[in-house]
Amino acid sequence: MAVLNEEQEMLRDMAREWSTNESPVAEFRKVRASGAPEAFNPDAYKAMAEMGWTGVIIPEEHGGSDFGWMSVGLIVEELGKTLTASPLIASTLAASAIILGGSDKQKAEWLPRIASGELIATLAIDEGPHHNPANIATSVSGGKVSGTKAFVHEAHAADLFVVAATDGLYLVENGDRVSLSTRKLTDQRSHAEVTFDGAVADKLEGGGDDLLDHVLDRARIITACEMLGMAQRVFDTTLDYLKQRVQFNQVLASFQALQHRMADLFGELATMRSAVEGGLMALDAGFRVPEAACIAKARASDVLHLISREGVQLHGGMGMTDEYDIGLYLKRARILEASWGTSSYLRNRFANLSGY
Repeated sequence: MAVLNEEQEMLRDMAREWSTNESPVAEFRKVRASGAPEAFNPDAYKAMAEMGWTGVIIPEEHGGSDFGWMSVGLIVEELGKTLTASPLIASTLAASAIILGGSDKQKAEWLPRIASGELIATLAIDEGPHHNPANIATSVSGGKVSGTKAFVHEAHAADLFVVAATDGLYLVENGDRVSLSTRKLTDQRSHAEVTFDGAVADKLEGGGDDLLDHVLDRARIITACEMLGMAQRVFDTTLDYLKQRVQFNQVLASFQALQHRMADLFGELATMRSAVEGGLMALDAGFRVPEAACIAKARASDVLHLISREGVQLHGGMGMTDEYDIGLYLKRARILEASWGTSSYLRNRFANLSGY
């Protein structure tokens, strides 16, 4: 496990206490039942902003705390444990794009509002059913962007989109010439197909030709943090269930076959944590981030897929019912596995980065 400093430990403990007490899975069920397209509780997000979570990676001169990626990863992991629905990840990633590629004017205009929670931003990258930045066709002419983005996370509440076009990343406000079509996915979160039809676009000129890759690396690592929190909670919940459930007059945890399965999952979870924390440390150190991002997200996808499936199965028939929370984790897992590159895509990318 990563060695945390005192501030990081305090931040993790705060996130753990808040998510457990103020945002349990029951709160997600309320959001789901409301049917609101934004699919999150604005009051909960306001509380996150008041605690400073929306500005963790944003420099102090723009209203943030600049605590680094390990710190935001700790928060996201705790929120993942309770399936807390919020645009925190989306806005953090959009902020990272502005930090990496924005001008002083763009940073001054947008970052303070993101840090305060006043403004919600998100990435609009992929254009098809599979993640592939090489297939981007969205274009910009005369400062106007046109194109369609598929499966944009947290789109319904977004005030600002970071849009990938053929010649770079652009900032586009949600308004005229921007239309949304809701996509209903199994996790019941906010996803939309977003169409830009000559919307005003402001290019992020900095960051070089590989700015999009840098942003996607961050998206992969921070998404892996959410997946780590989910995997940990599924493991803990399943283990508690096996210790309590009686079958054939014996507690399920006493069966050696089930002990072996849980031991295997424990080992898989440990490797997942190592990969994800390695990604966060690589980000903060600025060392071999693309490779670390591939490892973190690919490992997170593989392990969460396994643990979420095993968790449902080990709960038996009840695991398939909506009354049990375990199935909600499986549904969210399948969406995250496909986000920013599947395991096979990322293994191929890692091989290319390594010269194979």
